[in-house]
Amino acid sequence: MGEIKISTFGSLAGHEIDEDAELIPLLTPEDEEEMNREELPDSIPVLPLRNTVLFPGVVIPITAGRDKSIALIKDANNGTKTIGVVSQKDEEVENPKAEDINRLGTVARILRVLQMPDGNTTVIIQGKKRFEIEEIISEEPYMKATIREAVEERPEKSNVEFDAIIESIKELAFKIIKDNPNIPSEATFAIRNIQSNSFLINFVSSNLNLSVAEKQTLLEVPNLKERALMTLKFMNTELQKLELRNDIQSKVRNDMDQQQREYFLHQQMKTIQEELGGISYEEEVDEMRQKAKKKKWDKKVKEHFEKELSKMQRMNPQVAEYSIQRNYLDLFLDLPWNDFSKDNFDLKRAQRILDADHYGLEDVKRRIIEYLAVLKLRNDMKSPILCLHGPPGVGKTSLGKSVAEALGREYVRISLGGLRDEAEIRGHRKTYIGAMPGRIIQSLKKAGTSNPVFILDEIDKLSNSHQGDPSSAMLEVLDPEQNSEFYDNFLEMGYDLSKVMFIATANSLGPIQPALRDRMEVINVSGYTIEEKVEIAKKHLLPKQLKEHGLNSKHLRIGKPQLEKIVEGYTRESGVRGLEKQLAKMVRYAAKSIAIEEEYQIKVSNETVEKVLGPARLERDKYENNDVAGVVHGLEWTGLVRDIL
Repeated sequence: MGEIKISTFGSLAGHEIDEDAELIPLLTPEDEEEMNREELPDSIPVLPLRNTVLFPGVVIPITAGRDKSIALIKDANNGTKTIGVVSQKDEEVENPKAEDINRLGTVARILRVLQMPDGNTTVIIQGKKRFEIEEIISEEPYMKATIREAVEERPEKSNVEFDAIIESIKELAFKIIKDNPNIPSEATFAIRNIQSNSFLINFVSSNLNLSVAEKQTLLEVPNLKERALMTLKFMNTELQKLELRNDIQSKVRNDMDQQQREYFLHQQMKTIQEELGGISYEEEVDEMRQKAKKKKWDKKVKEHFEKELSKMQRMNPQVAEYSIQRNYLDLFLDLPWNDFSKDNFDLKRAQRILDADHYGLEDVKRRIIEYLAVLKLRNDMKSPILCLHGPPGVGKTSLGKSVAEALGREYVRISLGGLRDEAEIRGHRKTYIGAMPGRIIQSLKKAGTSNPVFILDEIDKLSNSHQGDPSSAMLEVLDPEQNSEFYDNFLEMGYDLSKVMFIATANSLGPIQPALRDRMEVINVSGYTIEEKVEIAKKHLLPKQLKEHGLNSKHLRIGKPQLEKIVEGYTRESGVRGLEKQLAKMVRYAAKSIAIEEEYQIKVSNETVEKVLGPARLERDKYENNDVAGVVHGLEWTGLVRDIL
């Protein structure tokens, strides 16, 4: 069958009823008695319905769209006009078999067949008696089955309890019709016009807003009194839903006026959330207050938070300032006020971590160990502000991770390259839409502690613009005498940065403001010698590249002579980034050979190096046995290169 197109009490919709006219019963006692006397045939064509259940006595229109259903209706209409109607267990099944339909249904009589303009067939049927399928005897051209009557147990006529249930059903039906705007008021006359108790139960059950499975459950109850009680239960549930919806709408309607349509929608949503057990506005404030009790605030910060929380309570939740105030208080609760991670004072372990992660850089390592030693003795020393100065690729940034691991602190990194807005450091004022705290405060919030290792990467790349000078804003951050009360425009409170260990990195000290440079302890990270580069390649770079390419030391081995040849002939830098790229080429050569299953040298020779990387592009200038007259040697030195001219 196709889609069932019937609305609640739909047969009465659109028809006016004259209250003074004589009421004509929908099902007269004579009709019901005649239906009960009718004998059911031994076999009958069975019509499966997708999304409705037919009850005895009830008249419904159905639209047939499937070929089998149209053929069944046509044959039955030309014959006895009697068919068996059952509901499908799953309405998605297009061609139902015996196992796809319910065994208990209703014998129906075809009252009228209409051919619709869209080609579908609409048939009006009336339920007669309940039946149960004994056996499906054929499925072509449509389903036929042998049936037996499903006997219905009816209470005695003088049953007081049953009569009370019927009266309750009528009263609830009147209330549902009154409270539901989708049901026409004329349906009240239909209920009053029903004289048969069994038909009243079937009529109400058919028109309740229930699922097919629930209606099928009602139809299968053999005892009429039990079916009436179950119908009454479903009606009570329906009435409670209507009353709840009407209560929500009436609560909202009282707060609505012509200029507050948007406010009306928000209030309705709020009321629905409260009914569903969601978090109310007052509960959110209480939750904030409970979180605040666990924070390690001093008296000044606590008083400021209470003042701002009271201010939020007085705000209308629909105004734009409310969300800004809420974000502001959330930031207060998320910041790690006076929460510090415990430093690890095992100096030997720290030395091992630094040595394992970085080869060379003895000055930096010595300074970190000295800082740990003093902190271990005093336990209240303000963190130093270091500036690692050196050419690219020497490991300045990665050194910060090793320092954080050695100290047992959280690691935070901010890239300052190209930063030109002062608000990125100090934050925006709350009065602006989209206001946010600065990167310093945001990073502390992510770190979760007030004493992380803070890497200020590329501090020499800060630039100026009409939006301010961020390098000047860094003066307060990097001044050990001032940063105990660092002022963020969004936070509007001083925040203690004195326990944070700042490590800045720079390629050149020239672009850095003199005042900013004066606040930092500059440590020069010079370039590596050839011997150091070979050791770094052997211990760090080659194992790293092998791992990234899915290989290990069994697949490729590069000896020291070959590493030295790569350093001298293919790189010209102070750091090791170019060296790492050349090693990556060697590893890709091995990976390709393994993937295509061709032979290659596991232990790399000089010839293999030249085969993969090409002829050496950089040759060291000769500095001995130069016998040409008038030629002298010169030395070249920049921040990146040291060489002979």
